[in-house]
Amino acid sequence: MDGNGPEADTVISSRVRVARNIEGIPFPYLASDEQTAAVQEQVARTVADSEDHFSQFCYQRIAEMSRQEKQVLVEKHLISPFLSREAHNGAVLLRRDEAVSILINEEDHLRIQAILPGLQLEEAWQEANLYDDLLEQSINYAFDECYGYLTACPTNVGTGLRASVMLHLPALIMTNKINRLLGALSQVGLAVRGLYGEGTEIIGNLVQVSNQITLGLPEEEILRNLYGITRQIIEQEQQARQALLNSSRIRVADRSWRALGLLHYARIMSSQEAMQLLSDVRLGYDLGIITGLDRKLLNELLVIIRPACLQLLAGKVLSVEERNLERPLQIRNKLSRFKEAV
Repeated sequence: MDGNGPEADTVISSRVRVARNIEGIPFPYLASDEQTAAVQEQVARTVADSEDHFSQFCYQRIAEMSRQEKQVLVEKHLISPFLSREAHNGAVLLRRDEAVSILINEEDHLRIQAILPGLQLEEAWQEANLYDDLLEQSINYAFDECYGYLTACPTNVGTGLRASVMLHLPALIMTNKINRLLGALSQVGLAVRGLYGEGTEIIGNLVQVSNQITLGLPEEEILRNLYGITRQIIEQEQQARQALLNSSRIRVADRSWRALGLLHYARIMSSQEAMQLLSDVRLGYDLGIITGLDRKLLNELLVIIRPACLQLLAGKVLSVEERNLERPLQIRNKLSRFKEAV
């Protein structure tokens, strides 16, 4: 994620995902191994027949991947934890730039997702919709004239569309305004989750906001509603940041610089501590307190501090204690390119 998208100082990324199932085949959790294998084969055949459109994709069967390879994709939000652990005959089609991935035999037969940097919901929808349309040319989707696209989870029935934004909201959290915001979002039908979705806590001041209603609303309205609310959240976060600067500029600067110092010189660091320190540095960078860094680097650090990515970089399996030693080492290696930070 290059960090250069619209509103990148608050919006880390935008994601759009559509859920689809194949007519005449039970949902994956009800299907036999033979039926889920047939789904795999049908998708693979469709991709092969549309080689011009899928030439930039790599097809990987989940069963043929190592545990570490699967977890790296989870940490990058390219596949779901469910697909990595529980899917029968699961697979993923991954575009080389990692902006688009197609999950096969997850909770639904197909989940097509696009992730773009910054606030780009409409653009992410166009990416996902392109490949949805290409697949639908050869695959008969399960569709009901009354309910729309049929999905394994009733909350996805209708458009099958889930749109979300990953937000960095340090000022709203530091000024204790976040709970009121979360309550308001719930009242308008939006879900709020942590970095890795449902069931995960908010760490590093990162908040994921997504739609919950997919039935009875066209895709454009779902996206427009989330976009409008995201703009309001951005405005509230910017106001909270300005209030912090006006009342506590020295304290904010001290917090940001202390965080950068720890990232440079600490020798033992947990994932949770690293997330919080990166949040403090990002806030300092976005407020113009710290210069000489860039958001692409900060986004890379958010990924490489996770367990599987750390072990991939280290080239071996690491215990928790070993990961806590490896993490600051990898952070220092990345930051060494930006010693001019002042």
